[in-house]
Amino acid sequence: MRDLAEVFLWIGLAGAGLAMLCAIAVVVALALGAAGVTGGAVAVWIGGAMLSLTPGFSGQWIPALVAAGALVAALVLGAIARTVVRRFEARPKPEPVAVTAPTAAPSAPRRIVGVRTVASESIR
Repeated sequence: MRDLAEVFLWIGLAGAGLAMLCAIAVVVALALGAAGVTGGAVAVWIGGAMLSLTPGFSGQWIPALVAAGALVAALVLGAIARTVVRRFEARPKPEPVAVTAPTAAPSAPRRIVGVRTVASESIR
């Protein structure tokens, strides 16, 4: 069992890293209000957290604590970020100021050269 302790440590570190990446994805998904992406990221986080438990065979519990802490921090930060995004979206947008172009005096309709037009009197 001691021969595998070193291998389990590296597997646990990889799992903790995966759990950290998924926690970052959870923060972004919660901030944007994407429930499906949040659920998928948490599901992959569970796999990473399970892998981070493997160093426990050699007495190393830090990767598991890091993985658990990452999700807790992600859920708290995601909730805070979501409220900030909602307030930002709810702000009234300023109305654009209409720029009025100087109006010219009405002139005769322009004739396009080379195009033959039919007047209403010639149709009868």
